[in-house]
Amino acid sequence: MIRSIIRTAVAGALVTGALLAGGSAASAQPLFEPLQPIAQLDVQRYAGDWWQIAAVPQPFNLNCAKDTRANYQVLDPSNVRVQNNCTRWDGGANEIIGNARVNDPVTQAQLHVSFPGVPTQDNPEGPTNYIVTYIADDYSWALVGDPFRTSGFVLSRSPQVSSDQWKQIRSVVESRGYNACLLLTSPTTQGSNEIRPLCTV
Repeated sequence: MIRSIIRTAVAGALVTGALLAGGSAASAQPLFEPLQPIAQLDVQRYAGDWWQIAAVPQPFNLNCAKDTRANYQVLDPSNVRVQNNCTRWDGGANEIIGNARVNDPVTQAQLHVSFPGVPTQDNPEGPTNYIVTYIADDYSWALVGDPFRTSGFVLSRSPQVSSDQWKQIRSVVESRGYNACLLLTSPTTQGSNEIRPLCTV
């Protein structure tokens, strides 16, 4: 039943996105151009805990009811340990541990993320599928995605987001060539418990 509700929300976001796409702001990175990385990522500063506060829905998100989080720990100049977890609908915990390998030594903002045992993602070597396309000056929040924008994640150091911050996030998301209606907000215990298209916040 709950998964059906999520699928309905996703479908609604897709319909809303199709209807509103023509009215979105001009994009700095048009959809037909690959997602671009930031000029330079400080990987050590990027390490630590992040909350997912909005995302383009992915199949694995269906098991997550709230508090989707990521922890990054630098292993060496080319590899970062990735630990993702969330609270399931039954109250239990989901966790998976993987690796992010830096594919772009110039910006360090393009990586290949892999998870052992996950089909198509179990090889630590591979093409870029994780691009940091925006990060706040104080590293308080970031926007990451893949080159073709089939994924997109808004990550925040805090689970709480003000209305002004949501407006800034939406503006950045659209400036990077995303349709904000295709990203859904992610419930957090200490923040919002709503699931809604980013274009409506």
